[in-house]
Amino acid sequence: MESSVAATAPEQMRADLAEQLSARKWIKTSVIDAAFRAVPRHLFAPAGTTLQAAYADDVVITKKNAEGRTCSSISAPWLQAYMLEQAVLRPGSRVLEIGSGGYNAALIAEVVGSAGTVVSLDIDADVVANARAALDRAGYPQVQVVHGDGELGHAAGGPYDAVIVTVNASDIPPAWTEQLAPGGRLVAPVRMRANTRCLTLQRHGDHLIATAALQCGFVPMQGQGRDPGRSTPLRGDDIVLAVDDPSTTVDAEALVAALRTPRAEVWPPVTAQVDEAGVFESIHLWLASQSRPYGALTVDRERVTDLLDPDNRFVCPTLLTADSFAHLTLRQPERGVYQFGAHGFGPGGAALADDLAELIMAWDETHRHGPGPRITVHPAGAPIPATRSVRLLVPRRHTTVAITWPDERHDREDQV
Repeated sequence: MESSVAATAPEQMRADLAEQLSARKWIKTSVIDAAFRAVPRHLFAPAGTTLQAAYADDVVITKKNAEGRTCSSISAPWLQAYMLEQAVLRPGSRVLEIGSGGYNAALIAEVVGSAGTVVSLDIDADVVANARAALDRAGYPQVQVVHGDGELGHAAGGPYDAVIVTVNASDIPPAWTEQLAPGGRLVAPVRMRANTRCLTLQRHGDHLIATAALQCGFVPMQGQGRDPGRSTPLRGDDIVLAVDDPSTTVDAEALVAALRTPRAEVWPPVTAQVDEAGVFESIHLWLASQSRPYGALTVDRERVTDLLDPDNRFVCPTLLTADSFAHLTLRQPERGVYQFGAHGFGPGGAALADDLAELIMAWDETHRHGPGPRITVHPAGAPIPATRSVRLLVPRRHTTVAITWPDERHDREDQV
């Protein structure tokens, strides 16, 4: 009896996970539901991983680098379900996955069936070997696992109906779009000024248009497409400032000195419910979209309670000058309600806090309840039509990402 229970435990856990993802609307179609019920996730987890951990709606770390940082993982099931739904896979689809682990490729294989093609590509030979072994154990020998740089894709298996990227990308290399079939979808987490959004991209003439964008996080891309961003410690690993914009210079010594100055506080009359959908990721991307020096703070809140109180300890929007900064913060005036505020430090901290407060109010008045920004990806150097709306251009080696916030007072109908 005990062996029978043990044998059925993974199957029941898969069913429970699928039901949980469906209840939360991450799974929306029967084919994705069936895939999550079929693929044994625990066979792709490292040895020693409990069944509870393997079937939790959370990340499973599979490898860390020499510095102890995660460089490979099985993504959280909710995010995998979202990306698979966005890819609109069908039986017979050809799919390229950038970043391998095996489990996601097996889910894709379940959806596309025997008539489909799944190619999973990774730059790490260990990851490739482990993915191959796990796929064989789980019964998916048809999935092709290729060792190579994700930036180059895998032309031999294309063109693909979907390219699904499962590493944090700061750029869209030409290979991904060149290997995409007409009408195909590119689903990729793209880092824009320290803000990562999973973009669902489709071709429109010479550029790509994001039809959906969701806040997310992945391990960073390696190889030719590695993230060009810089991280500056302001107090060891307790306070770190990330800057993506190559035109923004950081004087670490001056900003460390700013931490020792009295804090300026501004509290505009803008609040949000704790469970208000999308509001926090919206204001984060709005603040990042301003054409001015910008960074994002990562803070160990428990170790720096005497210094900083960021709104988000992983990615906190921060306005910068040469010797000062101001970051987004929150307080709870009542249960279940947050008020947005600004904390400033340094000689220009008070002025920066005022600027940040004005941006909070502008977002609340004009964009909070709107459609959100239009995100488009253009070939590097290609002309991008002008607009009077707030727009940030994020230049990279291969592309320029344009984040445009429609404004009915100006050119809401402007199309890029």
